[in-house]
Amino acid sequence: MTPRAARLARTQTRRRLDGWQWGGDVDDAVLVVSELVANAARHGRVAGHHLWLRLALAGDGGLVVDVSDPVRGFPGFAVGGGVPPGEGGRGLLVVRQLTYELAWFPREAQGKTVRARLRGGPGPWRG
Repeated sequence: MTPRAARLARTQTRRRLDGWQWGGDVDDAVLVVSELVANAARHGRVAGHHLWLRLALAGDGGLVVDVSDPVRGFPGFAVGGGVPPGEGGRGLLVVRQLTYELAWFPREAQGKTVRARLRGGPGPWRG
């Protein structure tokens, strides 16, 4: 969980989405991942723990981005609810504008996951 985490996440996200030939806006997805990973590295740092990034293709062609960190709370935001407009840092405002869903939930073992969903487009991976 260092400042380099966001740079590595950007590179790996672009590589993965290009490999999947995802039909959505890859630049927007990379920016969303970068902001969420940077927030987790900055605000969710706990010695001896890591952050996790998960990308998944949704059945509707969209993309699910999950970023998990070891800090359980997310001050100012209701559990399971969306992130209220106008709240949070500039990064969350950018993420909110690029996604159609932004929410968070506690993880069973420890910490939390912030989930963002982006709309996709037609892609060869869809059958």
